[in-house]
Amino acid sequence: MAGIDESLTFYPLNIAVLTVSDTRDLATDRSGALLIERLEGAGHSLAARAIVKDDVADIRAQVQAWVADPAVDIIVSTGGTGFTPRDVTPEAVQPLLRRTMDGFSVVFHQASLGTVGISTMQSRAFAGQIEDTFIFCLPGSTGACKDGWDLVLVHEFDSRYRPCSIAGLLPRLRGLCA
Repeated sequence: MAGIDESLTFYPLNIAVLTVSDTRDLATDRSGALLIERLEGAGHSLAARAIVKDDVADIRAQVQAWVADPAVDIIVSTGGTGFTPRDVTPEAVQPLLRRTMDGFSVVFHQASLGTVGISTMQSRAFAGQIEDTFIFCLPGSTGACKDGWDLVLVHEFDSRYRPCSIAGLLPRLRGLCA
């Protein structure tokens, strides 16, 4: 049966949070703040935080810097996944992926269908792997970040989740939580 096995060890992950926005700063970035609150509340560590403009080169530079940093296990981004002309997160990140996690988009959309209805189709949320680092790209609204974290990522990032968790795929935890 799927769920948390309390008899197993919890291994905190080091998660970097990237906000993609032309208008937000640290004081107004509610989605990034929500993700940090959630990840720390779940027992994980904030590895880094950044806000970058909706610009392909800026997004790629930040993502690539974190991929090169062994202290970052996971990247979670918020913003830039819609259909306005400035929404370029998929265009910036997807060419960097060596593998896509198609199931994330499916599960995210199923989860958000229950909260925003058919409007979930207007999101290009996605996930994948760049080298050994996993990246999860969420929409920029706080509601989408709540859905993404509370209904999907909280379980995916918990090393005690069975039948499997992404934690066991991270280089520093391979074999510890298989």
